[in-house]
Amino acid sequence: MDTVDNNFNALNAPKDHPSRDMTDTFYISDDLLLRTQTSPVQVRTMRSSELPIKIISPGRCFRRDTPDATHSPMFHQIEGMVVGKDVTMAQLKWTLESFVKKLFGEDTKTKFRPHNFPFTEPSAEVDITCFKCKGEGCPTCKQEGWIEILGCGMVHPNVLKNCGIDPDVYSGFAFGVGVERLAMFKYEIDDIRLLFENNKRFLNQF
Repeated sequence: MDTVDNNFNALNAPKDHPSRDMTDTFYISDDLLLRTQTSPVQVRTMRSSELPIKIISPGRCFRRDTPDATHSPMFHQIEGMVVGKDVTMAQLKWTLESFVKKLFGEDTKTKFRPHNFPFTEPSAEVDITCFKCKGEGCPTCKQEGWIEILGCGMVHPNVLKNCGIDPDVYSGFAFGVGVERLAMFKYEIDDIRLLFENNKRFLNQF
């Protein structure tokens, strides 16, 4: 559980942003909700910690999704954030490229596509070369050769201001990745529900 302020307001989400809608988010009251992302940890950390800041924050998140092969109303994210002087997009790219090479193999390539998140600017979606076909195209990657794995970007100046940090002096980067999404890609699991059913026949494969 977290506050609307930490989950939306401080993260620069407009009042009319679709994620604020009751069809997307579990509200407990007008001010409290089940967090939709791990990003509120960024806000709490920036408001209570001395600079520079470097954090990794894993945790559960909740969205009003109908369960199917790729969606679950409860899932896990890992959030990463660095805030300090002279933090750059190049450092973010190196960090994520190092991460995916360790997880999927040294020959894995990354592609950063422009995107729009309210809490980062510039923002990007990160694709990796398909681990199964190595970029040639196959059913796993829908013949595209690339698979989207996470979102990232430079911490928006408004977010820094909302947390009491001067964006003219400090900068930062952040990224968030779904744990189940990574597991499904790495182990070729085709249904997210298998990860929550506690079926020993499934779990014993790993």
